[in-house]
Amino acid sequence: MQVLLVQLEVGPDPAEVGRARRWARSRLAGSGIGDDEPLADTLILLISELVTNAVVHTGCPAVLRMLFGAGAAEAGTVRVEVADISACPPRPRHADGDDTNGRGLELVDGLADRWGWQPEGAGKSIWCEVDRGARQVAYEPVVRGFVAAP
Repeated sequence: MQVLLVQLEVGPDPAEVGRARRWARSRLAGSGIGDDEPLADTLILLISELVTNAVVHTGCPAVLRMLFGAGAAEAGTVRVEVADISACPPRPRHADGDDTNGRGLELVDGLADRWGWQPEGAGKSIWCEVDRGARQVAYEPVVRGFVAAP
């Protein structure tokens, strides 16, 4: 099976998260995942959370990778990896009520089909996978949270 790997170096500035999202959208479109597909929105949210965590919690550069399997846009899996230089494992937290932080890995856990982390060099890589044929989440203007698509 052929796999396409694309990667982007992300600077230690939180403003880089927006650049990572724009870059990822263009790579998704190049792989046949349309900007109007719920899968694209799900992947962009996952990328945003993982890149934000890497940049904010380490204060150092990170590397964003996207891996696409072969076949039609409906087949295969999209894998997102974000590598940073911190060897500290990710710590899922639980946000209460109006907390403004602590929901990132809960979102990843809820949206990705699989996720985890592994040591990489002196640091680590946090990864998640979304199956292209799986049911995706549709985002609607809701006061809190998101609504699953029927």
